[in-house]
Amino acid sequence: MDVFCGIDWAEGHHDVTLVDGTGKLLAKCRINDDLDGYRLLLDLLAEHGDTAETPIPVAIETSRGLLVATLRQGPRKIYAVNPMAASRYRDRHGVSRKKSDPGDALVLANIIRTDAPVHRSLPADTDLAQAVAVLARAQQDAVWNRQQVANQLRSLLREYFPAMIEAFRDKPGTLTRPDARRILAVAPTPALAAKLQMWKLTAMLRRAGRRRGIETDAERIQQLFREEAPRQLPLVEDAMGRQALALLRQLDAACEAVDDLARATEEAFRTHPDSAIMLSFPGIGPQVGARILGEIGDDRSRSASAAGLKAYAGSAPITRASGKRRYVGRRFVKNNRLNHVGHLWAFASLSGSPGADAHYRRRRAGGDWHMQALRHLFNRMLGQLHHCLLARTPFDESIAFPAEPLPAGTAAT
Repeated sequence: MDVFCGIDWAEGHHDVTLVDGTGKLLAKCRINDDLDGYRLLLDLLAEHGDTAETPIPVAIETSRGLLVATLRQGPRKIYAVNPMAASRYRDRHGVSRKKSDPGDALVLANIIRTDAPVHRSLPADTDLAQAVAVLARAQQDAVWNRQQVANQLRSLLREYFPAMIEAFRDKPGTLTRPDARRILAVAPTPALAAKLQMWKLTAMLRRAGRRRGIETDAERIQQLFREEAPRQLPLVEDAMGRQALALLRQLDAACEAVDDLARATEEAFRTHPDSAIMLSFPGIGPQVGARILGEIGDDRSRSASAAGLKAYAGSAPITRASGKRRYVGRRFVKNNRLNHVGHLWAFASLSGSPGADAHYRRRRAGGDWHMQALRHLFNRMLGQLHHCLLARTPFDESIAFPAEPLPAGTAAT
């Protein structure tokens, strides 16, 4: 007898429902989110025919957490159903729009009972691939958090110390740079900054890791700090300086977290068997490669074709057609992390691959705007990556971007 399990996930407890192949309710219970609750769930599944060889499939509205990790031990299929999709299925079983946790668990069980082929189970990624995914996502979140704190600090400096922003406006990283943070920590107000001597500025730049153009840059910064400019009242200026120091401590911690996670991510990524193939692609470095690997995983059966992977990344267009009307546009439902890193990959590949650059320029000449051309390039290179990972072969520029035949009557140079 076929048995299907649905679990309505919550923070402190979970509702479990088991149904058979006809939709008949076999059992339901509520378990706590602890070891005893997990054991109760496994015992309940075992009572209804769950074995290591033929595990009962489970539908749940999340893809992470200790409960999912417990259920994924073995060949069991876990279906992470989007809550929005589950709410649409709820209307199939009643029009009163009633809702309850046990009812949602029943809906989830019936989803995989009736429509399992149209839902994708969690991939069977290796432990290393899952670890890379955790580190890569954490590093990406740390980068975004660092930028958020830097924006808060910049917004504050604009109100009382714009010279600090101007001093590093054209430098990569701006306020997140070590030299900018070191100077701001010593001189958080215009009054203190104006008193900085050349020897102290050069010393701070050296301690921050600068090696070239130190004297010239120190002289430029000192001149900026000593120029006449509008000022806040002295007490207000000092108060804002204290606020800037508080934000600076957050920024220092965010920068340190980004660097630590970047080192851990690169170390884990380089030990993965797919890293050599990914690094052979133009525009892919350790951080970009780790983010891509973290999102696509190493379960090659996850995407049966390159088209499925492109749709998952949001690089493939979507078509809406009805009667005589037909619209082709970009996807809004996608893996946002993979889509974000894909544009970074495509942009970086322009300087590392003549074929990618030529492809981008052809798209622009054909009328595409910048992001459209990058998305099209990302779509093409993602298909190449899918092929190389399946064939276990590195990137080859001559195969990926073959030279186009010359027009008739044109002599080769």
